[in-house]
Amino acid sequence: MAKLLALYKTPADKSAFDAYYASTHMPLAKTVPGLKSYQISDGPVAAGQGESPYHLVAILGFDSMDALQAGLGSPEGQATAGDLANFAQAGVELLVFDTKDA
Repeated sequence: MAKLLALYKTPADKSAFDAYYASTHMPLAKTVPGLKSYQISDGPVAAGQGESPYHLVAILGFDSMDALQAGLGSPEGQATAGDLANFAQAGVELLVFDTKDA
């Protein structure tokens, strides 16, 4: 399975971020073709040492890297990526990778 990991940095207004994410961004992201799973962090994002710079983590799952890339390249994927500028002003790091059972 291929994953997209979105690490959202702590915004100035956490309440506004959370409201926009839940009402607009998440429903938009769920329209990306090929999306098989969607998980978000629940509560504070902790770091091993010191304070975490992140407010929210989202993990999106696809059957393969090809499916992930096709989904992100679709009109729905492009709209989702374009929406980041509307609420993630503090920044977001996007990581993509394949997974395997260990």
